[in-house]
Amino acid sequence: MTLREFQSLIREMYHDKDAARGVEGTFMWLTEEIGELATALRSGSPDEQALEFADVLAWLATIANVVDIDLEDAVRRKYGGGCPGCGQLACTCPDAEKP
Repeated sequence: MTLREFQSLIREMYHDKDAARGVEGTFMWLTEEIGELATALRSGSPDEQALEFADVLAWLATIANVVDIDLEDAVRRKYGGGCPGCGQLACTCPDAEKP
């Protein structure tokens, strides 16, 4: 499944609820899932970690759907040519800098 297919699947399953909840409410769900991912990374099994990664990605796709952003296109534009800082496929930016 591509990122675009996943985002479309999430849109098909949840868009009406997500749009009614709005960006702010949906963002709160995303932050809750990030907390659950942190807990799973600290003390969860690999299966629990995988499920929490999936939840975080789903809520991120949900917010992108609510604000009408194509995640696959956004990722391609930002990272498709390499690191956005140095332009290299293997980042050579100084460690103190983002990314």
